[in-house]
Amino acid sequence: MEIKWYLFLSLALFCIGIIGALTRRNSIIVFMCIELMLNSVNLLLIAFSKMHLAGNNALSYTMATEAQLFVFFIMIVAAAEVSVGLAIIVLMYRNTKSVDINFLNRLKN
Repeated sequence: MEIKWYLFLSLALFCIGIIGALTRRNSIIVFMCIELMLNSVNLLLIAFSKMHLAGNNALSYTMATEAQLFVFFIMIVAAAEVSVGLAIIVLMYRNTKSVDINFLNRLKN
């Protein structure tokens, strides 16, 4: 499969994530859109690492391995982000009985 299809898919997923994060008011959906954007970047990094792996030399193998390792660390950070973010959302729901992002503006006062 050519790299351009991975580029198009990653761009489409990233655009869907941006549109969802900017237009939705539910904090859980915004959170899922941010995760979608992170996963589209992961897809792009893996596609580029596979492209460099096709070179069959030591430098391309090292670059491909580093890209896959970078994706692994992004996934670890995303998992930590999910646990902290969901804990914040649960605490917000306990206090306000709502997960609406606009309701957070009222909490400043």
